[in-house]
Amino acid sequence: MEHDAPRPNLAISAYRALKHDIIRGRYAPEEKLLMSRLKEYYGASTGPLREALSQLVADRLVIAISQRGYRVAPMSLAELNDIYDARAQLEGLILRLAIERGDDDWEANVLATAHRLAKVTEVSSPDELLDGWDLRHKAFHTAIASGCNSPHLLQMRDTLFDQVERYRHLWLKETVMSPQALEVKRQEHAALVDVILARDTEQAANLMRDHLMTPVPIITRVLKARGIH
Repeated sequence: MEHDAPRPNLAISAYRALKHDIIRGRYAPEEKLLMSRLKEYYGASTGPLREALSQLVADRLVIAISQRGYRVAPMSLAELNDIYDARAQLEGLILRLAIERGDDDWEANVLATAHRLAKVTEVSSPDELLDGWDLRHKAFHTAIASGCNSPHLLQMRDTLFDQVERYRHLWLKETVMSPQALEVKRQEHAALVDVILARDTEQAANLMRDHLMTPVPIITRVLKARGIH
């Protein structure tokens, strides 16, 4: 059975690469994903690519067209607003529980990830920003959420995060490309840490919602400029 072992790894690799490229805008909304081109670009055979595409359908990043292959999922202002609102609502609940349940180790982890994020003070290239700052930013928010101690809520949070990523990437490209923008975000994160460690539930929930909803007007402008309504 050894010859079967690499197949899941090939499917996982294809899934991660395709997901990354869809989120980063390599493929336009509703663009047809031709198997011949995918095989050539990703160096994978049909089997692993079909598995990857099936998972991306489950992630709502790709839609399957009966007997006609696959397309990138559409984007819309309605979906943008719904996903961001749902994420902010869920994150507020998780934050309240984290403040209630989080222990000293949780506080230490929040502080450590906030410190690492604040260390990113300048960006030398777009790729460094998207791969470096964003990774640390996700770690910071994940550290905060982890205090809720609810695997099911955290799984729901991960699902919403994946669905919001395509939209959020448009905001990243528009705004976080300068030291000034990074400093604004650093101040927002510092304020969040202060109220979280003070266990000020209401203020923390309000700040978190404002922080999470900041990208929506900017993404709305970008989508409208692209003719997406």
